[in-house]
Amino acid sequence: MFDTVPALPAVPQWIDTKEPDMIVSAILDNVDIRQLNGHDRIKVLRARQRLASQLAARVYDDMVAVVEYLDSEWDNDNIGAPEAAAAEIRAALHLTRRTADAELALAIDLKQRLPQVWAALERGDIDPRRARTIARGTENLSDDTAQTVVDLIIDDAPLLTTGELAAKLRKLSIEAAPEEASDQYQRAVDRRMITTEPNPDGTGSIHGLNLPAERVTAIADRINAIARSLTGPHEPRTIDQIRADIYLDLLDGRSTDGTKTNGSVDLVVDLTTLAGLDDKPGELAGFGPVIADVARKVAKQQQHAQWRYTVTNPDTGRPMYTGITRRRPTADQRRTVQARYRRCIFVGCRMPAIQSDIDHQQLWSEGGPTHTDYLAPLCRYDHCIRHQAGWTYKFLKDGTIQWTSPLKHTYITSGTPP
Repeated sequence: MFDTVPALPAVPQWIDTKEPDMIVSAILDNVDIRQLNGHDRIKVLRARQRLASQLAARVYDDMVAVVEYLDSEWDNDNIGAPEAAAAEIRAALHLTRRTADAELALAIDLKQRLPQVWAALERGDIDPRRARTIARGTENLSDDTAQTVVDLIIDDAPLLTTGELAAKLRKLSIEAAPEEASDQYQRAVDRRMITTEPNPDGTGSIHGLNLPAERVTAIADRINAIARSLTGPHEPRTIDQIRADIYLDLLDGRSTDGTKTNGSVDLVVDLTTLAGLDDKPGELAGFGPVIADVARKVAKQQQHAQWRYTVTNPDTGRPMYTGITRRRPTADQRRTVQARYRRCIFVGCRMPAIQSDIDHQQLWSEGGPTHTDYLAPLCRYDHCIRHQAGWTYKFLKDGTIQWTSPLKHTYITSGTPP
């Protein structure tokens, strides 16, 4: 499929794993990427991203250096050194005031509160997007808790998308300090509000901020259930358009074509937490980690609605048993696969398994067995990508999945939330 791409000259195979230095920079400056094969083009892309991350870290260090200089020389009671530095940076880099303030705040945060995150950025192990995600995910934690959480996540951060990273940060934050997480959650709920804003194209947006997690999940599930009931061959709207219209109809008090449904809830939580014996975080499909109180509240509130449950082994975290509170046309095999892999197994995807297709590792038309050992969830988009673009995967003995791309790069995924 890609045989027409020149195979030479090749770049060193270590180019994307070595910490950026003068040698790496010189190679990248002199490489003609369009003379490389597809596999090596990906290596150059990753190597150049590592170099860009290192430069970003040094830019943040430069910003902090401006603050440090002004702080040592400043003799002005009307304004502090950080504010004065932000004005200097704003003018020097032609930034808006808000952007200059935000970038400087991040730089100070990385250098002073999260030095290990800045060091990972300076090595090129993570990029600014991940550094910013870690900073935001720990900004409401005490310094000691933040250090504990960052120490636990920093080695995994290079392999996680920002969405996976944010979810894992929430989970680790709850585990590290459950009472602190509960207090923070309640303070946020106390600040709940609705905002509206006009868009440049003339449309408008409405946002509900700091809403209770269990209600957000239940409402989203209800909208999805109504939307699925309205789809059909004669429905001209896309599923997203249907959801948006239902959202407006429900807020406006209009009918939703008589459809009545409570939706469904997919909850993963330790039995010990459900019983109130500990405060480990739960997991709501499509939402992510939630504090123990929310998980218990969700379980209690869903007594009259359909919800799936998964009992996990407290030592390994692997599913031991899964079920559903009432009968529905879903095969035992599908439930088993969805319990084993709680989300789409494609690289970086976080679509819940219950909203995904069930894929045969080997095509059924080519003799692939319909057996749970050879089935896995793939969201509709990644299901198409896997078959149309030529991605393949295999199950490894440790329960993870190894993907191979068309350009012969391999990636390991688990199918479970990080």
